[in-house]
Amino acid sequence: MAGISESSAESNTVIPSAPSSVDVPSQPTPSATPAPVANDASILINGKAETVGTATNGNRNDQTLTTIALDQKKLEDKLAAEGKGTVVVSISANRPSDVIVGELNGQMVKNMQGNQAVLEIKTGNATFTLPAGQINIDALSEQIGKSVALQDIKIQIEISTPTADQVRALGAAAQKGSFSLVGAPVNFTARGIYGDKSTELSQFNTYVKRTIAIPEGMDPNKITTGVYVDADGTAHHVPTKVVVIDGKYFATINSLSGGTYSVIWHPLEFSDVADHWAKEAVNDMGSRLVIEGTGTGQFTPDQAITRAEFAAIVVRGLGLELDQAATSFADVKSTDWYNGAINTAFAYQLINGFEDGMFRPDDQITREQAMLIIAKAMKITALKAKHSGQSADGFLNPYTDAGKASDWAISAITDCLQAGVIMGRSSNVLAPKDDMTRAEVAAIVKRLLQKSDLI
Repeated sequence: MAGISESSAESNTVIPSAPSSVDVPSQPTPSATPAPVANDASILINGKAETVGTATNGNRNDQTLTTIALDQKKLEDKLAAEGKGTVVVSISANRPSDVIVGELNGQMVKNMQGNQAVLEIKTGNATFTLPAGQINIDALSEQIGKSVALQDIKIQIEISTPTADQVRALGAAAQKGSFSLVGAPVNFTARGIYGDKSTELSQFNTYVKRTIAIPEGMDPNKITTGVYVDADGTAHHVPTKVVVIDGKYFATINSLSGGTYSVIWHPLEFSDVADHWAKEAVNDMGSRLVIEGTGTGQFTPDQAITRAEFAAIVVRGLGLELDQAATSFADVKSTDWYNGAINTAFAYQLINGFEDGMFRPDDQITREQAMLIIAKAMKITALKAKHSGQSADGFLNPYTDAGKASDWAISAITDCLQAGVIMGRSSNVLAPKDDMTRAEVAAIVKRLLQKSDLI
């Protein structure tokens, strides 16, 4: 294959799509304006109950609404008293409501960032945990206008029950995708508001945690994964694992974007991997909607995989929201099935393409090309290899063909070997120039997510 395989330039910075500005006709403004009630709000700071906010109850779009507004001065005093170190500000309502909103202003968020504070919104069946540092208040201020005072920018963090239309769309997606919904879907939203405009904070540069309660009596082993749901009702995998909190089962979902989430049951077994070494990984990743078969219940595990297919699987595995804009690659058209995946992978700096401006989507991907992409994915998942003092040579020495690896791939290969995400074809064969197989991809993506503590 002529030319450098992938640009060796790497960055620790994730650059997702910029947030979009939208009108605010459906924002959480109560139909009436009753007096705020302090004891309808439960606010904990590092586990201790504090009176630093009040609740206002109302209605929005035929749903009950509770907005809990934090008091700037009181919150500042409590943050100062906590001193240095991570501070968790937990907000919940003391009465059931379809929509729970935690409300701050931009200056409060800026202050919380100085305390490495984490904002947590809780309902009876869901939790949204958002580090204050993931609210890019400077970018919001810049977008709105430098003359706007931070305290005049309203920040809202919301958990809500989906509307009837959203539930119907998800039901249709479940039927189309042959999976079962486990419990009701939940909306998780963060937004900045100034005047009559709202900017949804839909992209984060680190994984943000949400939990959804597993319904009582449901077998926790019958949870395949969490999914995020597009506006058209299409469901996509997000890294998910089941945990026990105070004796109750919850699905812990980690995602780099906001939106509507649900939990599904989608057991899947491919007939041609029954005796294959990658059986468990292939069936697990298939059940999680990360990989797809080749038809008639087959997976074709030993077939080489293309660069486009590999990019799509990594994007799905990481749970990245697809960006359908046109890519910058001359050989990727907006009508190609893989356009959204390649554009998303490029936005998150997982891929750079070739020096001639091409991506070569239909070429088979080599193992060293794949390792470069996986090493970049390890940065997104914050997987840090535990260095044992060995140099790159220390990890490559066992492989008699390590010298065949391209110079641009050495660092990525070492990172993957060190983290245990990718291994040699055997104890002494690395095979850097060989094609990557479909089975290897399933195993690699599963290891990446497991070692990153995401599944």
